[in-house]
Amino acid sequence: MKIALVAQHATPLPGHSAQQAEDTRLLELSRSLAGRGHGVTVYARRRGASLPERADFGPGVKIEYIGPEDRRPPAGGQDADLLAQVPEFSRPLHERWRHDRPDVVHALRWTSGLAALAAARELHMPIVQSFDSLGVAEQRHRMIPRGTGSERIRLEPVIGRTANAVVAASFDEESDLTRLGVPRRSIKVIPYGVDTDEFSPEGPAAPRTNRPRLLTVADLAEHEAIGTLLRALGKVPEAELVVAGGPPSNELRGDLAYRRLAKLAHSLELSGRVFFAGQVGRAALPSLLRSADLLVSVSDYEPSALTALQAMACGLPVIATPVGGQIDAVVDGTTGILVPAGRPALLAQRIRQLLAHPILLEAFSMAATDRARSRYSWDRIAHETLAVYDTALSTAA
Repeated sequence: MKIALVAQHATPLPGHSAQQAEDTRLLELSRSLAGRGHGVTVYARRRGASLPERADFGPGVKIEYIGPEDRRPPAGGQDADLLAQVPEFSRPLHERWRHDRPDVVHALRWTSGLAALAAARELHMPIVQSFDSLGVAEQRHRMIPRGTGSERIRLEPVIGRTANAVVAASFDEESDLTRLGVPRRSIKVIPYGVDTDEFSPEGPAAPRTNRPRLLTVADLAEHEAIGTLLRALGKVPEAELVVAGGPPSNELRGDLAYRRLAKLAHSLELSGRVFFAGQVGRAALPSLLRSADLLVSVSDYEPSALTALQAMACGLPVIATPVGGQIDAVVDGTTGILVPAGRPALLAQRIRQLLAHPILLEAFSMAATDRARSRYSWDRIAHETLAVYDTALSTAA
C-alpha cells in the first residue's frame, strides 16, 4: 500500500528525534507502517532554504517538503499561520498526487486535513483524519482563550464529517467528535503509541537521593496545575519532586514561569525538595523516568498521555488527572491512580498511600509495564491504523 502522511504543521528532519507528542507520533507511525512492508511518504512543511525537496526518513519512508521558507508568522499564532498557508501547501500536493497517486491519505491535525481534502479533490482518494487535539477541548480546558480559534472550531467538524474515517486518540476525543456531528461509525479510537524498546524498565537510571522521588514532566506555564502538585508535596514531607520542562536548565532563571513556581515552592518551605530540571531531551528521559518512584501528571488537558505511557513502559506507576488520553492509559487502582484536578490534599493522600506500601507500588509497576507493552506498542498501533486504511479504501471504492 502507498500511504501519504500529511503533516503541514511539522518539519521532521532525518536523524533528529522528535520532542513533541505529535511529532513523535509522525515519526513512529511512519516507521512502523513501513516496517510492515508499506511505502510511506510524509508530506511536511518546508522550513529553511537549505532543506532539499526530498529526503529519506528511514527504511521505506520518504519526506517531501512543500512550500517556501517560512515567513514571519502573523499575530494570530501558529494555527492562523498554517491556515493561511493551506493553499500554497495543497496546490503542489495535488500536482504530486496527480502524477504519483497514493492509495490512502492520512492527515495529522486540522490544517493538514484541509490541505489533504483540497489536494485530493477530483482524485477520489480515501482520506483518514487525526486531529491530535480538538479546538473545542482546548477551549474547554482553557488551553486557548475564549473568543480565539473560531475558524479552527468551525472547520474541525466539517473536516471530520468529510473524511472517510477519523482516528481519535482517546475515548474522550471520540465523545467530543460525536458531539460535533461526526458519525460514530466513521471514528476509530487508536491511541498514541510508545517505543517499548527505548522506554523499558531495563537500562540506566539518573542519579537520585535516598528520598522517595516524584517526577512530573510539564509545561511550566501550567502554573495552577503544578501549584497543586507543590501544595500536595508539602503534605508528603519525606518525598522530593523533580519538575522536568520549560527552557534548558541554564536558561531557567530568565523564564517567568519558572520564577513564579520557584517563588511558590519557597513560600511553601519546599527548598531542598523541589528540583527544576528544565527541558529534558528524549534521549535523557528514560533514565530520568527510571530514577523515580512515581510519575505525577497534573495537566489540565492531556490528549495524548504520551508521558504517562513512556513512564508506564519504564515500569513507573502513574498518578494522573482523569483527562484526555490519561483516562484510557491509567487503569485506576491497577497501573496507577486517577485524581481530580485541583485537589492537593487528596493528591497528597494518594501519593502517601502508594509510597507507604512498596509491595503495592511494585504491583502497579509490573502492571504498568505490561499494559504499555500489550496495548501501546507501535506494532499494535500500526496494525490498527492499517485496518482503518482498509476500511476507508472499501468505503471510498
